[in-house]
Amino acid sequence: MSTYIAPIRDMQFVLNEVAGLEEICALPGNEECSVDLVESILDEASKFATGVLDPINSVGDRVGHVCKDGVVTTAPGFKEAYKLFAETGWNSMPFDPEYGGQGLPAVVSMAVNEMWKGANMAFGLCPMLTGGAIEAIAHHASDELKQKYLPKMIEGTWTGTMNLTEPNAGSDLAAISSKAKAVGDGSYLVSGTKIFITWGEHDVAENIIHLVLARLPDAPPGLKGISLFLVPKFLVNDDGSLGKRNDLICASIEHKLGIHGSPTAVMSYGENEGAVGYLIGDENKGIGYMFTMMNHARVNVGLEGVGIAERAYQHALWYARERVQGKIIGDKSDEKKTILHHPDVRRMLMDVKSRTEAMRTLAYYAAANIDRAHAGDAAAQSRVDLLTPVVKGWSTEQGVELSSTALQVFGGVGFVEETGAAQYYRDSRITTIYEGTTAIQANDLVGRKLAREKVPGAAMKALIAEMTADAEVFAGNAQLGGIATHLKNGIKSLSTAADWIVANYEANPQAVHAGSVPFLKLTGIVVGGWLMAKSAAIAVRHIAAGSSDDFYKSKLATANYFAAHQLPFAAAYSAEMTGGADSVFALPESLF
Repeated sequence: MSTYIAPIRDMQFVLNEVAGLEEICALPGNEECSVDLVESILDEASKFATGVLDPINSVGDRVGHVCKDGVVTTAPGFKEAYKLFAETGWNSMPFDPEYGGQGLPAVVSMAVNEMWKGANMAFGLCPMLTGGAIEAIAHHASDELKQKYLPKMIEGTWTGTMNLTEPNAGSDLAAISSKAKAVGDGSYLVSGTKIFITWGEHDVAENIIHLVLARLPDAPPGLKGISLFLVPKFLVNDDGSLGKRNDLICASIEHKLGIHGSPTAVMSYGENEGAVGYLIGDENKGIGYMFTMMNHARVNVGLEGVGIAERAYQHALWYARERVQGKIIGDKSDEKKTILHHPDVRRMLMDVKSRTEAMRTLAYYAAANIDRAHAGDAAAQSRVDLLTPVVKGWSTEQGVELSSTALQVFGGVGFVEETGAAQYYRDSRITTIYEGTTAIQANDLVGRKLAREKVPGAAMKALIAEMTADAEVFAGNAQLGGIATHLKNGIKSLSTAADWIVANYEANPQAVHAGSVPFLKLTGIVVGGWLMAKSAAIAVRHIAAGSSDDFYKSKLATANYFAAHQLPFAAAYSAEMTGGADSVFALPESLF
């Protein structure tokens, strides 16, 4: 059975040569960071992922967790692994040193977080949600709440959650009915039921800090009347010690298709007098505050697509190198060879490898722009806003496809749980749903990020102009000519679809949104193809300079594969976007 090994060589390549790590380390506030330090961090994170998280991944899947009388016991090994995770400082990497964080760049955390997701996605969800809660509190809470809660959360002693969804309020947050009322001493009493709360109850940390959306008595209806409250599992005394249990309980846990090692809770608030909570920021502005947390989570869920695809690829490659089956087409020898020699197995593995590399490069590129935006770069912030739904939506859709392809390499035994291949497929399936479905990401992309932008389409046009300029440069290199041709065609398809959206949105928004998911996939393929082309150009420079490192030959090969096998889909997605709306609505409701 294979073991997860972090793809450090490719991570370093993307960090250093595509994302511009050295430049990011020179930004204000990042002076303590260096390329050498990051190399050491990646090495240590790889050891933790392989030695601690990977061995309990299958245990979490098989055993899961147990909920009895509101108490959740996690799978064997998870509590010990989390304790070590917090003690060794992994939870504190990207956060403000004022509250105990290490202040490392977002792009460094991106690479490290990929390892947690690849080695054990269910475990990685706990620090991911905690990180999102930290971001929301750090950006919007009072100084008193920051001082009281952030240090323990950043060190990992306390974990955090996001409480949005209710039985009758899923993607439609305007339907939220949970209530809160002021007590008079600065606190509030919160009541209601929240569902699908990731790591909502567990035994790995001493306290859980829930961020809960609820309505005040006189709040206006809809999204404009929702506030955000900090509701701890255990109340916290003024000296930082834990007080009595709050009026909240885990009513049950969900039995799910995958991520069995991650307890997904139904949380009940205010069974008695009401759960004590504290208002974050101003009244009725909770949705905006929660989006700070959600945008953090969306990029990280996109990274789950990368991690799960990488893990599935490694497992499938191990099997393809071990399994001997069938005569190889075109091989005249009688030698028995592994299935890695079969043409279609090679195609499947090349497909998973190249597309995973494209997703990784996109995620790290987005994170590098987050760091530049934090340093005041407005253009970088615009690029982050544009690409966040793409990182989340495209990468998770790819993760499902690629974990399925990796399972296919196993043939019939892949369908049998004992091989482990099925777990990655099952685990990946949630990623396109939680933190905003693919359709929600696509609607955000064509709506807020394109058609309803202050200058409609401006951010996309800036990206297209940059990609076009690079494609012209690539076309002048004989080794990159084929890639450049496919990239130019892809950019043309993206530009045509983007212009169509801007031109038609006001008159026919339904037609635009009918093709929003194909447009999201179109954007992911073209931007991913552009970044793969940049990677190929870097590899060509190293080869021309005399490098004999086979890694660069590999980068050139995977970029060529992506260009030849993925970029041609851009034309089809563009046609679907610009000409497919009528067929979507062609069937009357009565005929479905």
